[in-house]
Amino acid sequence: MRRGHWVYLARCRDGSYYCGYALDPQARIAAHNRGNGAKSVRGRLPVRLVYARRLATLSAALRWEASLKRRSHREKQALVRRAGLRARGRAAGA
Repeated sequence: MRRGHWVYLARCRDGSYYCGYALDPQARIAAHNRGNGAKSVRGRLPVRLVYARRLATLSAALRWEASLKRRSHREKQALVRRAGLRARGRAAGA
């Protein structure tokens, strides 16, 4: 992934989601899994990256992060599912 302003969703071992901001989401997930991430995630390791969106500015990224944090678990699941379908479609040339 290119560096930039990213908002990501991590899926925790217990099925919950953690939403965050990072310049490099893959590195941030690795930090979480080493126990160097948010305290709220430490008891639910390991986590895996299930969604990431790059935004043009820090301000836009923080607004999107706040919006995602207000969403329900079901809405986050739907977002992850839609993003996964789009990514697979592009990889297949659709």
